[in-house]
Amino acid sequence: MYEAINEAFSRQSESFDDYEERNETLKWMRSITHKHILRYLKDNDTILELNSGSGIDAVFLGTRGFRIHCTDIAEGMMQKLEGKVHRMKLSNFISFQILSFTELNRLNKNSFDYIFSNFGGLNCAVDLNYLFRQFHNILKPGGRISLVIMPPICPWEIALVLRGKFKTAFRRLNKRGLLANVEGIRFPTYYYSAHDVREALGPDYKILDIQGLGSISPPPYMENFPKRYPKLFKILTLTDEKVSRYFPFNRFADHFILTAEYEPRV
Repeated sequence: MYEAINEAFSRQSESFDDYEERNETLKWMRSITHKHILRYLKDNDTILELNSGSGIDAVFLGTRGFRIHCTDIAEGMMQKLEGKVHRMKLSNFISFQILSFTELNRLNKNSFDYIFSNFGGLNCAVDLNYLFRQFHNILKPGGRISLVIMPPICPWEIALVLRGKFKTAFRRLNKRGLLANVEGIRFPTYYYSAHDVREALGPDYKILDIQGLGSISPPPYMENFPKRYPKLFKILTLTDEKVSRYFPFNRFADHFILTAEYEPRV
């Protein structure tokens, strides 16, 4: 499976940054994510980013003085990130490594203050329990995590039932996962609720915040919506931001951000 993911996102790396630049919804969602993590990052934190892609988030953090180690299994994405680091002279702040989130035991023990993963990269994880157990070795006590996950219920997708698109409307509810299609390559994707993530993290983590991304606003793949309805799009995103930390808007959305603090039991 992970070979397919490598190939898919390596192919996508050629157009990934251009697609984001054109996609107003995606840029808005990323800006909200950045505001969220800046709220919980501390000065001098060392960050581990999982599924870093082409390094958009890493550059944002590195140019603000944070040290961040980027990991991804897509070789093409890592090449794009490497180019940015050299062009922007960010090698003192950004390091990178081709590494799966299933191999975090290869990293040094207690070496990070913060673990971050954006835009559903962890939805490729078959087993959240195994994934999070690895955090115990690399995250310092008192360290924090911010994970951006795609949940099973997205209101905009559910609403597609009104247009007769039943398969799309309920696709996230399949417990066995869904075959995603990226650049013509298929691989399984799993949708996890905030409850699923909380249960998998276990009692060593204190939940600090859960914020929805795209509960009221359209999902990024409806990229023409902001162009056709710019005023409505602005109203929807502003409303989204105001209600995004309240139930059910912080659970039922295109993505949600869950931030927790690691408090290991003695």
